Amino acid sequence: MRVAPAPLRLAVLASGRGSNLQAIADAIAAGDLAAELVGVFSDKPGAFALERARRLGVHALAVRPRDFASRPAHDEHLFSQIDAVCPDVIVCAGYMRLLSEPVVTARQGRIINIHPSLLPAFKGLHTHQQALDAGAGVHGASVHYVTPELDGGPVVTQVRVPVEPGDDAERLAQRVLAQEHPLLLATLRLLATGRVQLAGSAHGSRVELDGQPLSAPLQLGPDNVLAEFSASPAPAIHPPPTNR
Repeated sequence: MRVAPAPLRLAVLASGRGSNLQAIADAIAAGDLAAELVGVFSDKPGAFALERARRLGVHALAVRPRDFASRPAHDEHLFSQIDAVCPDVIVCAGYMRLLSEPVVTARQGRIINIHPSLLPAFKGLHTHQQALDAGAGVHGASVHYVTPELDGGPVVTQVRVPVEPGDDAERLAQRVLAQEHPLLLATLRLLATGRVQLAGSAHGSRVELDGQPLSAPLQLGPDNVLAEFSASPAPAIHPPPTNR
C-alpha cells in the first residue's frame, strides 16, 4: 500500500490582513492542500492575520521589533519561536520587514515569499505604482525562495496580470491580489509533494523541479494550472489528486 506523505507543516509570517493566510487555511480545510498550519507570526500585535489564526485555533504570536536593540536580535528571537513549532516551510505572506542574513542563511531553502511583481522587475515596496510609472503592459506576482538579497532569491512561480487602461495602483493591486492566492496555493502543492526544491548554496542556488533545473519560473494559467512559459503550449504541472 502506498503511504501518503505527511502534511507539509507551514508557519506563516504576515504583517497585515492575512488574506493569503486565509486562502491557505481554506484550501487545507477543503482537502485541496496537504498541509498543516502550525503557527502564524507577525511584527505587529494588531495584525488581523493573528486574529485569523486564533479563530482557526492556530498558534499566533507577535514579536515587536521595538522590544529589541537590533534587527538581528529581533529576528533571532522571532525565528527561535518559529523553530519551536517545527515548520517544514516558512511562508512570508505580506510580511513587511527585511529578514537579517543569519536567519535566512540558516534556513536556506525553507523560506518562501510571495511578492506582487514579476521579479526581477519592481523589487521592494509600492510595486503596483512602480509598474504604472514604468508603463508596464503586464504586471503580476511571484513566489520566490528568500535569500539575503531583497526580493532576489530564485523565483519558483509567477502569474501575469494585464495592466488595463485607466488602472491606478489600488485597482491594479486588487486584481494582482486575487491572483496571488491561487499562485501561492499551486506553489505550496508542489512543495508538499516534494517536486520543487532549492539546490546549491546561498551564493549559487537554483530551483529544481522533479530533480531537474528549472530554466524559468513556472507560470500560472487562467485555469490555475502551472506550466512552463513559452509562446507554444507547454506541459502542464497539474496538482496531485486529493482525498476529500
